[in-house]
Amino acid sequence: MKHILLAAALTMLAAPVLAADAPGLPITKAPAGAEVYIVSPKDGATVGQSVTVVFGLKGMGVAPAGVKKEGTGHHHLLVDVKDLPAAGQPIPLDDNHLHFGKGQTETILKLSPGTHTLQLEMGDENHIPFDPAVVSKKITIHVK
Repeated sequence: MKHILLAAALTMLAAPVLAADAPGLPITKAPAGAEVYIVSPKDGATVGQSVTVVFGLKGMGVAPAGVKKEGTGHHHLLVDVKDLPAAGQPIPLDDNHLHFGKGQTETILKLSPGTHTLQLEMGDENHIPFDPAVVSKKITIHVK
């Protein structure tokens, strides 16, 4: 019995090391010339606490998460994010990394008063950033 418990404990300790060495999800090449951008609000705008953000995209199409179709992806809105998500890893899902996996091209954000940054990043069907990353210019908005 002690040997079984020891083996189980060693297996659990080794699992993170083995997972780190496991191959990741495939990385999708970005279509040549693909661009994502924020249509509105404009950089430097002063907005209310409820703000509509409209996404723009050139050189590729939009498809829902989970749908593998060449030349397509879906939007992720990065709110007050300093560094882009890691290449080759799924874009996090939290209050600062908003997923639009149904193929949405706009959203209404509720933001606290103050200064905020917004940036878009396209992800493939598995929420993995494209290679090279298809990201917008980061904009700054002021919420009153």
